[in-house]
Amino acid sequence: MRYMKLLGLEIMVLAIGATVVFGQGNQEAANLTREGIEASKAKDWDKAIAAFKRAAQLEQRYAPNLASALQQRAGVYVSQQKFQEAIADYSEALKVKAKDPDIFERRAYAEMQLKDYDKALHDYNEAIKLSPEESKYYQVRAFIYQTKGDFKAAVADVDKILKLDPNNQDAQQRKRFLEAKLHGTPTPQPMPSGPIPNPNVHPPATATATPATKR
Repeated sequence: MRYMKLLGLEIMVLAIGATVVFGQGNQEAANLTREGIEASKAKDWDKAIAAFKRAAQLEQRYAPNLASALQQRAGVYVSQQKFQEAIADYSEALKVKAKDPDIFERRAYAEMQLKDYDKALHDYNEAIKLSPEESKYYQVRAFIYQTKGDFKAAVADVDKILKLDPNNQDAQQRKRFLEAKLHGTPTPQPMPSGPIPNPNVHPPATATATPATKR
């Protein structure tokens, strides 16, 4: 069987356009945002996060840059197998973007590496609430239920996957395995492959200098 394997997060260098228009607003926040973007380009995530955090405190419209930088640093921690540090950064990012299912998924992945399946389950529940038509969330949640021995709940999630994606071969194979377990078949189907290896495939959005809205 294929186990979940760690994939390094692609680190995208944060960039800005040739012309940055900050417009009216808090000049200190604008300057801090410029500083954070330059630090991000150099992959100095500690400096970038400090600058974006201060900018967001001064003017809330710069907060998305903070969430992006926190996710980037968390991705670095994941690639270094520093999962507790990654979880802390994802948790901070969720304070800024509480309705982002991708951040919940990324944090759940780190929690699963620590075998903290209850917390990972909570995060996938939140991701599904925010994006109920995303089949990959059910796929990993079914894996968590299966790992915890809750085969009925796992089957329910597999059925949901098959409604969204009837040709999903992993879900078909997992359903046969789970039904064999539920019905006490002595030799169930071979264990299907694990869920997606790592949700941290696509880097978070880049930081930008947010122009002021026209008045």
